[in-house]
Amino acid sequence: MSDPRPIGGRIGAEYTGADPNALPLDEINAALLKHRVLVFRDAGLDDEGQLRFASRFGPLTRAHPTVPSVDGQPDILPVDGEEGIRSNTWHTDVTFVRTPPKLSTLRALVVPPSGGNTLIANSAAAYADLPDVLRDFADGLWAVHTNDYDYALPRTNHGKAAEYRQVFTSRRYQTAHPVVRVHPETGERGLFIGGFAQKIVGLSGTESRDILRLLQAYVTRPENILRVQWNPGDLVLFDNRITQHYAPDDYGDQPRRLHRVTVAGDAPTGINGDTSYIIEGDEAAHYSPQEPAVLTA
Repeated sequence: MSDPRPIGGRIGAEYTGADPNALPLDEINAALLKHRVLVFRDAGLDDEGQLRFASRFGPLTRAHPTVPSVDGQPDILPVDGEEGIRSNTWHTDVTFVRTPPKLSTLRALVVPPSGGNTLIANSAAAYADLPDVLRDFADGLWAVHTNDYDYALPRTNHGKAAEYRQVFTSRRYQTAHPVVRVHPETGERGLFIGGFAQKIVGLSGTESRDILRLLQAYVTRPENILRVQWNPGDLVLFDNRITQHYAPDDYGDQPRRLHRVTVAGDAPTGINGDTSYIIEGDEAAHYSPQEPAVLTA
């Protein structure tokens, strides 16, 4: 297999015209660990092909802990911006549970002729960018992640937004994760924060917001970001343990629909070896297998 073509200075590489299910798993995984994000142009997959590809990396999660799946496909989450409910915030998928997804896959079904891109940021590069004194400070912090906040803000349809929020928070979760996560495969350190991180353990809300804003600014530096411009049929695979992503709301009333499938992960570990713990909610066993995810060639 030829190596994917790098498409960003610090993050991202792409394959063109390759069937992701025909590529050797160990080589794809090595490329993912190196580049954080892999874009498969014109991958040619349907729902079953996307599920098959994602399941090569380990057991799948359900679509979401609270949001309904695609009809008849319990492991596929529809990502649809047509009703004005758009999650245009920087985040890492489902970090409000103790065992967030290991990897995420997104497949484009309908894309607008302009706009509708996805931005993905390298949180390991962000950690490496921190000044020594700030890095030492971040190493000792823990953050509370929750689904009870304004994750998807309405663009026009406020009634639909209220309905969506009720569904999104139908089970309330709060989980404490290390602000600096150690990657379980590479040992790299990355900033594990994003939109679901709402408070620093032991600090006030005001102090927490200031610190999280400061650290988040390093994640979203332009040099740490890849912009994925979608074409129908493209598939994107990203390492949810060491990235954040954002979908800009810049495509007006044009339709945009993606399907998301995620691979089950383990509880994040901080630099001292301590793992994440639940503050409110349950183990979300209805959503994600609790055993560590493994590669299954």
